[in-house]
This record gives sequence, C-alpha cells and structure tokens, in this order.
Amino acid sequence: MRTLMAAIFALLAALPASAQIAPSESELRAYGGLHAAAARGDVADIEKRVAAGENKEAVDARRRTPLHVAAYQKQYEAARALIRLGADPNRLEIDRYDIITIAAVANDVPMLKIAIEGGGNPKAVTSIYDGTALIAAAHLGHAEVVRTLISAKAPLDHVNNLQWTALIESIVLGDGGKNHTDTLRALVEAGANVNLADGKGATPLALAKARGYRDMVAILEKAGAK
Repeated sequence: MRTLMAAIFALLAALPASAQIAPSESELRAYGGLHAAAARGDVADIEKRVAAGENKEAVDARRRTPLHVAAYQKQYEAARALIRLGADPNRLEIDRYDIITIAAVANDVPMLKIAIEGGGNPKAVTSIYDGTALIAAAHLGHAEVVRTLISAKAPLDHVNNLQWTALIESIVLGDGGKNHTDTLRALVEAGANVNLADGKGATPLALAKARGYRDMVAILEKAGAK
C-alpha cells in the first residue's frame, strides 16, 4: 500500500505547474520587429519601433506578444520599456499565461516585480487549470515569489479546477523539503485558510500527515488546522 501511495504522490508531483512554452531557439532566430528587439533586450530599438507605430501587441504563432517574449527571456529593461510604452502586462498567450505567471513559474522575482509595478494583476485567473500565479509558485516551492505575490494581495484561497488551493498544492505537489515548507509557512502566516479541503474532502493537515511531512504538520497544527 505504501508503494502504491508513493507512486500516486510521485505522479501528482509530476503534473506541470504550467503549460508554458518559452520561445524555441528556432522561433527566436525567426523573430523580426518588436519580438526580436524584446528577445535581445534592445531598448533603443523597442523605443524606435514603437515611435514608428509598430504594434506593441503583435503576436507570434502562440500568441506571445513582445512583452511575453521579454518575460520568457528575462530581458528586464526590455520589459520595463514595453510596459512604459503601453504594452499590456495582463495579456494572455495561447495557454492563458500572463507575464506575472510566467515570472512566478520561472522563479524570476525581478521580472515579477516589474510586472506588478507595471500594472500586472496578481489576482488574475490564468492557465488551463484556472489557477493563479500564487498557486503555480506554491506548486514549485518558489517561496520568495509566493511572499512577493502575497504582498501584492494575490488571492490566498483561490481554488483551481483541480480543486486545490496554493496551500494544498504546496503539500500535494511539493516534496516536504525546505522550499515547499517555507512556502506553506508564508501562506499560513498570511492568513490562508488551513482548513479548506480539496475536492475529495481532505484537509491540508490530513494531506500533510499522509505524506509524512512533519514540519508542515507542525505549522498547520500550530495554526489551528484540523
């Protein structure tokens, strides 16, 4: 039975945090215009092209705008320039990801802060899972991203279409190690509902106990979890 449960937990942990697909090398080579300028971080060219009337919201085959490309490529100054010049930080690409969620999954705190400061919405529902950037970051144990999103008032108890919250994902898709435990601690300290169960009625405490995650269990019990 233990072997079966371990296999189930491993399968759950293998679920993708996202269906995000960054531009491939061939796509990057084929880009022209603002997409190419964003990919290489050429702020001067971005400013020149926008001033000449080039479409800031032009999309590639996966509906990635130049701003999406800048986020994927970690081109911080290019992202700042595009937002300053009017690019929409809340546009979704083909798999329903905005630049906040792209940065959250990449554990890219500088880009995340650029996105938030530039008007990105940390409350946005994104992805095929109808989740949030906070849920995606909690899944991956990106504790600093989680703290940044909490500070930006991301919804703590949003439930995605897997019937999981960020708190639950830090348990069921985590490994019980330091990063996921720090993530869970940040969520609990911020006021996440420690008794909000999953779709099958399992509470965060029950889920943590089932996995033998003692540090998580201690945090949850101290917070009044049942």
